[in-house]
This record gives sequence, C-alpha cells and structure tokens, in this order.
Amino acid sequence: MPRDMVASLNRIPFWFLRHGETDWNAEGRSQGRTDIPLNGVGLAQARRAAKTLAAIGGIATVVASPLVRAKVTAEIAAEALGLPVEFDERLQEVNFGEQEGQPMGDWYDDWIAGHYTPARAEPFDALLARAVDAINRATARPSPVLVVAHGALFRALRLAFGHEPNVRTPNALPIRCEPPTDGGSKWAVTPAELAPE
Repeated sequence: MPRDMVASLNRIPFWFLRHGETDWNAEGRSQGRTDIPLNGVGLAQARRAAKTLAAIGGIATVVASPLVRAKVTAEIAAEALGLPVEFDERLQEVNFGEQEGQPMGDWYDDWIAGHYTPARAEPFDALLARAVDAINRATARPSPVLVVAHGALFRALRLAFGHEPNVRTPNALPIRCEPPTDGGSKWAVTPAELAPE
C-alpha cells in the first residue's frame, strides 16, 4: 500500500514505550523478529520506566507486542500500574529478513524511502500500514493507552506523526504522543522525565 494511502492515526493521545535493552541492542545488531530477551540493563530500564509511568498515573490500558523483550517490559510496567497486558501481533517488530543478527548498517534510509528492502524482509510501507492499524486498534480501547513495542515500528509511527522517521528511539523511555491541537499535521512527541534510579 503506498504511504499516501495509509489510513491516518486516530487523533487520540497515547504513551509509547520501546522495550528495554537486549544484548543485541548493546552489540548494535538488527533484531527484527528474532526473539531476543532483555539483558540485566534492560530489566533495570523496564523497572525505571514502570516507576516513571506509575508516577505519571492515569493509564487505563496496556497493549504490547508479544515478542519477549516487549512482553516482559510491558508486564513490568503493567504490574506497577495494576493493569493486565493485552497483546497484539500487529505490534511485533519488523521482519528484517537477511539483516537480522547483522550489524545495523546505513541501509535504513533507503529502506524507509522504499528504495531497498532486505531479502525476505517486510517493506517499510507495509510496516507503516501495520503500525498505524495497530495504534488505531490500541487507541480504540479505554484511554490513555500505553503501547509497548519496538524501535523500527516507532520509526514508522514517527513518519505517521509528521516527523523525520529515521531517528533511534531510546530503550525503555516513555514517550507521550499527542495529536496536533491547532489543526496541523505534526504530532507532539515528548519523552517523559525518568524517575530517579
């Protein structure tokens, strides 16, 4: 589906949380659908994000990718919020095909632009359509919603928000995503101030 045909996001604010760190994150390797668990740093990051979100308060629903790094991050956050976690396959990370497990390279710009897709990988425009659909389904639930997912998926969302997409999302940093209130097209993307360790 061409990106100009992708359905627009529901104009409903939500929180986004990328999973905590994994060994492959620390090594600079592309993970994609490879189901890599959180490392010790990632578990500590998830606990700090949970503390931050509990202090913010008011979250009504937690929806997450079922991949273990997002699942565990979401479960830690949800426990602090006193909420269950719902899982949505559409929130899984992109399939990077032959690039999974490889060092992250300079091919991201061409992939996002639609000029290059690794063998057996999901095209960026397919990820974009899937990400928008997943967020629209999530924000149809009781709000505010916390979405726990992945970095490349958030790159697609950044494009849908009207921002430069090829920006790395920090691990386990809650980000408030708010639609424009002035009739414009650019969403506000505001990182939370993390709770003290």
